[in-house]
Amino acid sequence: MAYTAADVKNLRERTGAGMMDCKKALDEAGGDFEAAVDALRAKGLAAAAKKSSRTAAEGLVGVAVEGTRGVAVEVNSETDFVAKNEQFQDFVRSVTQVGLSQDADDIEALKNAAYPGGGTVAEKLTSNVATIGENQQIRRMKSVSVSQGLVVPYIHNAQAPNLGKIGVLVALESEAGADVLEPLGKQLAMHIAAAFPQALDADGLDPEVLERERKIAAEKAAESGKPADVQAKMVDGAVKKYAKENALLSQLSVMDNKTPIADVVAQAGKAAGTSIVLKDYVRFQLGEGIEKEESDFAAEVAAAVGG
Repeated sequence: MAYTAADVKNLRERTGAGMMDCKKALDEAGGDFEAAVDALRAKGLAAAAKKSSRTAAEGLVGVAVEGTRGVAVEVNSETDFVAKNEQFQDFVRSVTQVGLSQDADDIEALKNAAYPGGGTVAEKLTSNVATIGENQQIRRMKSVSVSQGLVVPYIHNAQAPNLGKIGVLVALESEAGADVLEPLGKQLAMHIAAAFPQALDADGLDPEVLERERKIAAEKAAESGKPADVQAKMVDGAVKKYAKENALLSQLSVMDNKTPIADVVAQAGKAAGTSIVLKDYVRFQLGEGIEKEESDFAAEVAAAVGG
C-alpha cells in the first residue's frame, strides 16, 4: 500500500512523533496509516491517547438549549473567512435552533426540516453556497435531554453567542435549581472541553478501541521480557488506566487534577441537599476526524521522503 507526503505529515500531527520516525513507521506498515500509528505508540514514540484535535476543517459548532433539552450542530465551510461571515453565522445559529425541535439526531431529517423564513434547511444551505461562493456542509448533530434538571451549554473561545470551534452540552438530572446546576454544568463543560473524554463511563468506551489498546499494551509488555503472568497484569493495568483516563466520570477534574468528576458531581449534590446525576454530555470539536492538507509542510515532508 503506497503512501504520500501528506500521509507522513498527518501521521506526525496525529502522533507527535518525529518526521523520519513517521516515514519509517509507514514503510514498515506498508502504508497502512492506522498500523503505523499503533507501531509508533508501541515503540513509545507517540502520545498514548493523543487525538487529532487540530482543526481539520473550517466552519462553526453551534449549541442551543431549552430547559431540559439541548443540541449541538457542526456546519463546515472551506475557509475560516466564511466562518466569520455574518450570513454563515446566522445560518448555523438558525439550523441549531431547528435541530432543537427534531426528535432524533438525523442530519437528513434536519435538512428536510422547515427553515425560519421559508423553504427547507437544505434549500437555504444551497442558497448560501451560491451567494457566499464556497462549499458548506451540515456535518453532524447530537442532542441530550433530562426528565428534570438542566442542560448547560458551553462554547470554548466563542466567535459569536453560542457559536465557536468547540461546543459542549452537559445534561444534569436533578431536582436542584438552576442556581446550583448552571455553575456546576459550566465547570463540567470546561473540563470536557479540555479533557476530551471518549465516553461517559468505562462501559461506554468503544470495545474496538479498548481491544486496540490491549494489543498495543501486549506488544509493550512482551518487549519487557518479564514472565507471562506479569505481562498479563501489565496489559490489564494499562487497559484499566486507559479506560480511567478516557471515561468522563473517572477523569480527574482539570480544576484540581485530583478529584474524579464523579466525586465533583456527588459533592455538589451533597451541598445542595439533593441528588445530581451527570446523565450525558456532548463535545463537538470543529473538524475532528477530517484531515486538511498543508501544502507548504507537505512539500517539506516530500523532500524528506524523497531523500
